Amino acid sequence: MLSSILTFPFHVLASIIRFVLHALRIPLPRVPFSFLNLYRPLIARSSSRSDPYAVSDRWVRSLEEETGAHCLSRASPVSDAGPSTSQPQTHDLRSRLRTGSRRVLPDFTLGSYDEILRLCQSEMRIGCIVLVSNEHDDVPDFKRHTLTDPTLVELLHNNRFIVWGGDVRERDAWSAAQKLQATTFPFVAFVALQPPRASTFMGSSSRSSSSPSLTILSRHQGSAMPTSAPTAARSLTDHITHQLLPRVTPFLETLRLSAAERVRDRALREEQDAAFRESARRDQEKEARRIEEARRAAELEKASLERQRAAEDVRARIYDARHRWRQESRHQLIPPEQPEHVDSVRITIRLPDGQRLVRLVPPTSTVTSLYCLVDAQLAPTHAMETEIGEHTAEANLRELVHSSGQPPDVWWGFSLYTAYPRQGVPWQPAVRLGDTGLADGGQIVAEVASSGGEKDEEGYDTEKSE
Repeated sequence: MLSSILTFPFHVLASIIRFVLHALRIPLPRVPFSFLNLYRPLIARSSSRSDPYAVSDRWVRSLEEETGAHCLSRASPVSDAGPSTSQPQTHDLRSRLRTGSRRVLPDFTLGSYDEILRLCQSEMRIGCIVLVSNEHDDVPDFKRHTLTDPTLVELLHNNRFIVWGGDVRERDAWSAAQKLQATTFPFVAFVALQPPRASTFMGSSSRSSSSPSLTILSRHQGSAMPTSAPTAARSLTDHITHQLLPRVTPFLETLRLSAAERVRDRALREEQDAAFRESARRDQEKEARRIEEARRAAELEKASLERQRAAEDVRARIYDARHRWRQESRHQLIPPEQPEHVDSVRITIRLPDGQRLVRLVPPTSTVTSLYCLVDAQLAPTHAMETEIGEHTAEANLRELVHSSGQPPDVWWGFSLYTAYPRQGVPWQPAVRLGDTGLADGGQIVAEVASSGGEKDEEGYDTEKSE
């Protein structure tokens, strides 16, 4: 209150000087008298704690009450990185103009002055800044006639101007007035992005900045009456139509196209990056599966090799044991050749290679002696001089075949059959020939045991003898 009393004489002096210059139609300089308005920051300080949205909303509501007009729509607070929500369609405006009250106001965007500038940059739109002061006599006419002019409102709306306004008694509007160098009110300024200015030096030109900058396109201040006055609706409409839009629209459209292209390129890059990541993920999964399959294959191969080595070891042990048995004990079990005048049994054996072996054996001969006889023909070895009885040799053979874990025909490597009728003569220890139907002799066929080998001419499996 004390500050307002002290600055009141300066306020009266400034008003007198402004009235005299206006009566003489002398333009008021922009800077010299700004120091006379020292009371304004002090008044603004009283509302410094107010939210910019609330301040601008309160000013728009008071403007509607004063003019009896209504804004096109109620705007939302401006965010730093978001489009304005106050963008009514053209048919909305025309429907309002066809209603009973034809007085409408521009669709003011709410927020602070700095937020409006950032919005003009981010959305690449033209900003219309309206500043008023109730202490100026021209402000009421400007509000009632200029701001409610249907042609001007429709022009601002159709070209998507960002309209913002305020009273310089408020801190934010006062700061905007200082930045825009506003000395006379009402005041209207248009701002938008413009190409960087070129500077010349020593006959060469260079860009001061590679990116467009927000530029004050024009300032309009002073009386709104008559129609040719600087802030009259007709003057502003002509200026926007014939000067502002032809100058600014092509560049802003180019910026929008570039921004849209950047968005498309960014989306394409993100899509390509996502596809690359997906492809890399699939490749990693495929590589992991390949490694897992290779590991399993290696384990299977290792297990197979181990089983093969174990089988080979078993076969080697069986072969060594069988070879030692052939050298040490087989000759003990082979039946001796009997003279014809001695009681004997005539046995004819057809070997796998087609040879025939005729042998007179004692009637007490066993199946084991018959198998030993055939084995001696297929795998002959030199007998070692050992003192071992026939019964001991039979017992050793039985234990040897049993410990091998293989069927007898596999261990022997062949099987015996009667020629006619064809019946198997399986090996069984201590079984006499008479018990197998060969008491009176007969013909025996020796066939190599099936082990995956080739077949002979008569269809029997054959393999090479050891």
